[in-house]
Amino acid sequence: MDMSFSPEQEAFRAEVRSWLREALPPELAIKAEHDAAFSHEEVMTWHQILAAKGWVAPHWPKEHGGPGWDATQRYIFSQELELMGTPQLSPFGLAMVGPLIMQFGSAEQQQRFLPKILSGEEVWCQGYSEPGAGSDLASLTTRADKQADGDYLLTGQKTWTTYAQYADWIFVLARTNQDVKQQAGISFFLVDMKTPGITVKPFLTTGGTPAFCETWFDAVRVPKENLIGQENMGWTYAKALLGHERTLVAGVGISARTLLRAKRLAAEIQVNGAPLLEDPAFRAKLAKTEIKLEALRVTVLRALASAQLGHAPGAESSILKLRGTELQQESIDLLMEVIGHDGLSWFNAEGVVPPRAESAPSIFNYVRAATIYAGSNEIQKNIIAKLILGLPSA
Repeated sequence: MDMSFSPEQEAFRAEVRSWLREALPPELAIKAEHDAAFSHEEVMTWHQILAAKGWVAPHWPKEHGGPGWDATQRYIFSQELELMGTPQLSPFGLAMVGPLIMQFGSAEQQQRFLPKILSGEEVWCQGYSEPGAGSDLASLTTRADKQADGDYLLTGQKTWTTYAQYADWIFVLARTNQDVKQQAGISFFLVDMKTPGITVKPFLTTGGTPAFCETWFDAVRVPKENLIGQENMGWTYAKALLGHERTLVAGVGISARTLLRAKRLAAEIQVNGAPLLEDPAFRAKLAKTEIKLEALRVTVLRALASAQLGHAPGAESSILKLRGTELQQESIDLLMEVIGHDGLSWFNAEGVVPPRAESAPSIFNYVRAATIYAGSNEIQKNIIAKLILGLPSA
């Protein structure tokens, strides 16, 4: 298997890199250089710039407004975005519900929702997890009761609804049949966040960001035309969506950028009269993490080669999710070690952030969740054991 990039692919990388440098507004470029957090408005500004170029949805086919890139071009583009530190676009519309609507939605649903997802006119969030149903998502209790006119009344609570306070729409898994096994009685709905009966309450993460929300549905009317596919088939649709999500969170470029920042700072910081980067113990930790990252990169390229042949992501996406999120944590751990005591003061009374720390402590806290979202890593190990190694279920 040849996993090297062709001259044409390297030329595409150069084109992408050049355009990104020119297109990213100066005020966002400064933030990107320092790995600072972007506001919702800044993220949407970048969304619109990419949309105008036709690059906002690299994995969408041309018939739905995408660039029509192959898997390798998509990978190169994603890696360049990560390495440059550009604002991360919300995945809920572009990478999750949009592709799902293409695959399972009606022609009317595609015409109604896809153009506004692409343009950024409508922002989406995800209604999956509940206070009592996280990794065991099939045990969800939010109900969608069918009415005489065919519409549904949605009742229940969702949590970890990321940036729901900014969302125009939410896609929701809800139980439509109580009398069958858990996975068989779930349906997939598109819900307008302006509908009466919806309450959203943001709460702070341990990193000090208002990323998460709790969302309540009190007899919220959902029109029958907002049901995706068939009733009680939502679990099948959700699994397809999660497979794509898990391939997105490997984050090779994110970890690589974090390690580059750690090395840059380690070359500046003096320990016993010499740069920290020259310390044998530190270099050993750095080398160990970089070796793991290179192994992940090769694994991603193997999956990429399979995707180039038209194969959809399968159980191997669990490997990417498992190792990718572990390495995101390991690389930010190493950066925090370099920053040292400056990493303790980003919430100081004066609100002054030491230059070395910048957003690293907040990212350190936020990325604790990386091994939980998109299916906890414990669940991924079970999937790998059963579907790849062929081991019997416990």
